[in-house]
Amino acid sequence: MDAIIAVAALSALAQPTRLEAFRLLVRHEPQGLPAGDIARALDVPQNTSSTHLSILVQAGLARSERVGRSVVYRADLDGFRALTLFLLKDCCAGRADLCGPLVAELSPCC
Repeated sequence: MDAIIAVAALSALAQPTRLEAFRLLVRHEPQGLPAGDIARALDVPQNTSSTHLSILVQAGLARSERVGRSVVYRADLDGFRALTLFLLKDCCAGRADLCGPLVAELSPCC
């Protein structure tokens, strides 16, 4: 991942509704959620939700799939992993004693 892609992903997450949508999608992995369910869960109009989801897809943090008449969205965990690794690359100048607590805190949720 390069800096331009990372900035696009971070920019997508820098909006409260999109951040909440991304976190919702992560909680519903691997099955994903239909667009209408996402709009209801976020309590936003469906067209607003669609715009936010489109931005997450363009940023490489979500993906969509048409299933019958619905569009199902899923978190793109590979994109999120790449962003996280980009942010942590060269963590603490390679000093394990400084990065250890961060890695330890991430371990239970992963």
